[in-house]
Amino acid sequence: MKIKTVSDILEAAKASGKTWRISVAAAHDEPVLKSVAEAVEAGFVTALLYGDEQKIRNLAEEQGITLGDGFTIIPTSTKQETVTKAVDAVEEGRADVLVKGIVATASLLRAVLNKELGLRSGQLLSHVAVFYAPVYNRLMLLTDPAINITPNVHRKVLIVRNAIKVAQRLGIEQPRVAMLASVDTLNYPAMEATLDAALVAKIIRSTEKTNAVVDGPFALDNAICSDAVSKKARRGKVAGRANILCAPEIETANVLYKSLQCFAQVTFAGVVIGARRPLAVSSRADSCETKLASIALACLMCDQ
Repeated sequence: MKIKTVSDILEAAKASGKTWRISVAAAHDEPVLKSVAEAVEAGFVTALLYGDEQKIRNLAEEQGITLGDGFTIIPTSTKQETVTKAVDAVEEGRADVLVKGIVATASLLRAVLNKELGLRSGQLLSHVAVFYAPVYNRLMLLTDPAINITPNVHRKVLIVRNAIKVAQRLGIEQPRVAMLASVDTLNYPAMEATLDAALVAKIIRSTEKTNAVVDGPFALDNAICSDAVSKKARRGKVAGRANILCAPEIETANVLYKSLQCFAQVTFAGVVIGARRPLAVSSRADSCETKLASIALACLMCDQ
């Protein structure tokens, strides 16, 4: 099916005919358990639930969730044990996707990147957030609002590469990537992000075998708004038509992500790729809808 919205990501997972196994680190949280239960009920996952067993059962009873077929509870007593065992399940092949529960992202990633027992692949991990922009009637991706703090040019190339993989899995055959900055022209050394954007675009154009089109630097309005492009005479295939926004650093990406949530009530689907298996990583404050969509997206990325 053609994926046009975040809701379509969930429908694509349902329609896949597949049942993925998810490992949930710290499932003793109401929105986490609710979103996992909805995914199990939809038929596209079975779940290993790691965490405080009594809290999980109490929450399930409060929400009317029957923890029958499709659920397995593995009780743990500490945060470290919870995270370690959830990651181990994926590393050992007992689960396909790691799902973040009520645990800090940093704690989860430390276990994922453990040299002996983790899910290292030799690739850069990055977070890709997917959302639907109704004003422009297109599915869009934002990276990286969660993991890479101040990536250099090399890391930005890898971040873009990861985002392109997600976009193409969602059916965007020729993603248009805008390398964001505050202005559209080179202003170095005052604005280092402008030079990074131009270099990343040049490197990918000259070395990457991909259908994607990468350009920059772009101010946000010139990346997505055709009216701004016509007024400012910004040229190029990406101008006004971007569907991947690559921020210069985590602050920009995270503020944009949370601004869209808080001011526009946007529902995201978020996935971390670059490990040996995909990770459904959403903020502890994210809605059940975002958590469920993130699980669906991570499952779909198993096939990439």
